[in-house]
Amino acid sequence: MSTNQSTGGPTADEPTIDELRQLAERTAHSVGAQVLARRKAGFSWETKSTSTDVVTEIDTWAEAAVVEQLLAARPDDGLLGEEGASAAGTTGIVWVIDPIDGTTNLLYDIPGFNVSIGVEQDGQPVAGAVYDPIRDELFSAGVGQGATRNGERISVSGKEVLATSLVGTGFSYQPDDRIRQATALVPIISKVRDIRRLGGAALDFCNVACGRLDAYFERGLSPWDAAAGAVIASEAGAIVKADDGVSYASAPGIADELIALLDDAGV
Repeated sequence: MSTNQSTGGPTADEPTIDELRQLAERTAHSVGAQVLARRKAGFSWETKSTSTDVVTEIDTWAEAAVVEQLLAARPDDGLLGEEGASAAGTTGIVWVIDPIDGTTNLLYDIPGFNVSIGVEQDGQPVAGAVYDPIRDELFSAGVGQGATRNGERISVSGKEVLATSLVGTGFSYQPDDRIRQATALVPIISKVRDIRRLGGAALDFCNVACGRLDAYFERGLSPWDAAAGAVIASEAGAIVKADDGVSYASAPGIADELIALLDDAGV
């Protein structure tokens, strides 16, 4: 993959962050809207890494549909998708795709699945969009532009006390990892208001971005899990980091205390 060095602004052939953001928005919304219709019509599914790690025919269809729309607009860009989409590209721009984040929720008809599309330019996250078709909510952000939900600006909570904070998390599909993650929650759950496990990392980041969660953490996220959501949370004012395999997004007022708690718990 070639890298194009920017000299401060886009060239005639280089897209703006806003143009990339809008393409992510259009694509996530278009594909996400069709996911609901396919969910109602019924679908087949199989497992991947473990018996609990599910992929449906909607996941594979959605990734193909996202790729088709992105490449129709920008045929020379790179791709990285959860279900196998991969292309090096020649522009320095890579689209990081989670066609259905929260597939288990989709399988059981539980709200919380979404289409997530992140954009990297010269190796750096610059924009992203996450569409929740159940709530009909489109979250998006571009670096330096702030974050929105259905076009309205959003921001993190002003929480400053960890003990009264609502915190989200998630679990691995690997049995041994899940046991360690659940064990680590024991010293955490008594130090916060409550824990939520909603089933989709991208929406967990977005829930922090709009103040529905005060913080979120998870070990072992893949690039497509966080590519869009992390940008959205960061642009909404969250402290967003990934250290030693643990990703988190937090309201600034509780971030230091949360990180210390996670370290002590061995997350």
